[in-house]
Amino acid sequence: MIAPGSTIGIIGGGQLGRMLAIAAANLGYKCHIFDPGANGPAAQVSTASTQAAFDDRVALARFAEQVDVATYEFENLPVEALSVIGGKLRPGAKSLAVAQDRAAEKEFIERCGARVAPWRPVGSLADVEATVADLGLPLVLKTRRYGYDGKGQAWLRSADQVAAAWSAIGEEPAVAEAGIDFRAEFSVIVARWADGRHVFWDSPQNEHRDGILRHSAVPASDTVQAQVPAARSAALGIAEALGHIGVLTVEFFAGSDGPLVNEIAPRVHNSGHWTIEGAVTSQFEQHIRAVCDLPPGSTGLAGAAATMDNLIGDDVNRWREFVSEPGLHVHLYGKGEPRPGRKMGHLTRVKTLP
Repeated sequence: MIAPGSTIGIIGGGQLGRMLAIAAANLGYKCHIFDPGANGPAAQVSTASTQAAFDDRVALARFAEQVDVATYEFENLPVEALSVIGGKLRPGAKSLAVAQDRAAEKEFIERCGARVAPWRPVGSLADVEATVADLGLPLVLKTRRYGYDGKGQAWLRSADQVAAAWSAIGEEPAVAEAGIDFRAEFSVIVARWADGRHVFWDSPQNEHRDGILRHSAVPASDTVQAQVPAARSAALGIAEALGHIGVLTVEFFAGSDGPLVNEIAPRVHNSGHWTIEGAVTSQFEQHIRAVCDLPPGSTGLAGAAATMDNLIGDDVNRWREFVSEPGLHVHLYGKGEPRPGRKMGHLTRVKTLP
């Protein structure tokens, strides 16, 4: 075990790092943030910070010497540079390498025995045209790297949109996915320990708009809950194949013939924010417990139901209204100026048990 009082390094200085640092502090740990930006959300609540580029090996090596264990809050990181951290990095580099390339991710998911929507890798306009002929329409193009919250994506709903869609994603290497009919979206959030121990939370049902998660709710609908056992089996298979340590999130579509994996995130996840107040142990505390090899905490519900709503852009300007609502849990990320599409905070409501 890595005992309380030790220093946890967090690579990435955004809101996920902030909430990890708060959870770590509650357990008696100190946190050291590594991020190119100054005074980001995570650094504001941490003991120390290093401002350097993510591929700065010298700075990363110095950072690794100052921490007892290291983790990361997002996956778009240079895997080779992080090798200087060695065995202190949890989860390991394999989880990063798979999750940051959509084609590698889909191939890996299928090798694990889970299902994804029909897809093809594309690297040219001719590839896109061939995929339209092969899979039909509609299709969505997603850049292989650096896409999130709907960025790097373009829909193709008619044959005359091929060139425009390819241009919209910057003519970057991509995957083309067949559009599918689905009944709902949901997540499986699992925490895994180095010795294979693992725990799940109740699966939230998720609602997206413009590619950004807006709302999560537990318990999920009966439609989703019927597919959770199969989805959990798939998610655990992925975590074990990765040798993952910490929280792993797998996003699913509830399809007409069972769950389909949308994507994986080798970290704590927006759809798990409800766990801070809605579960006995939050995803953030559990991640700290797993990477420090502390015993698992209970993932049971703290109430009868919980919901999470993201504050996007100017939504945050209603903070006076939110803090005035009895029973509403308000989380503001300290990001400064709101921008369209920028996650500025979230709200959690927990329905008490009768």
